[in-house]
Amino acid sequence: MRLEQLQAFIAVAETGNFQQAAQKCGVTQSTISRQVQSLESDLGVQLLHRHAQAKLTVAGDRFIGRARRICQEWQVATKEISDLLAGKQPELCVAAIPSVCAYHLPKVLQRFCQDFAQVQVRATALGSDRAIKVLKDGLIDLAIVMNNRFLTASPEMIVDVLYEETIQVLMSSEHP
Repeated sequence: MRLEQLQAFIAVAETGNFQQAAQKCGVTQSTISRQVQSLESDLGVQLLHRHAQAKLTVAGDRFIGRARRICQEWQVATKEISDLLAGKQPELCVAAIPSVCAYHLPKVLQRFCQDFAQVQVRATALGSDRAIKVLKDGLIDLAIVMNNRFLTASPEMIVDVLYEETIQVLMSSEHP
């Protein structure tokens, strides 16, 4: 089974006519006819009733939806490959402090990847000062750091507080 066969079959099903399908595909009527016959041979079933107007058989009616999905998936796949080769692969690069990387980021990134499967995600654990430096250098898209107004006060950055954290000092009860 070849993509051209599926496209020919879909064109005939949509137009109801081999001649119009040929015009739609930019090939001759005999090419469309051969492609549909070859597809039917590959599948071992007749897909179209060939009368004044081509109509789907029961098998053709069941197959048309899958044929459309295969062609759509092919188009999506070739676009993704073209974008990848052109450097257009969507990518999100994140740097976060180690505690966030260990405990909070995995769940957030898992959800993000489910919602945006086409985006390639890279995450790395860095200290706050280093994460801000690579953000300013354009090597990452976002940084999750400890809030330090000396590090984060910059007009070229947007700072959004994710949560407040209580920091406590612990020491031995025997310490002077």
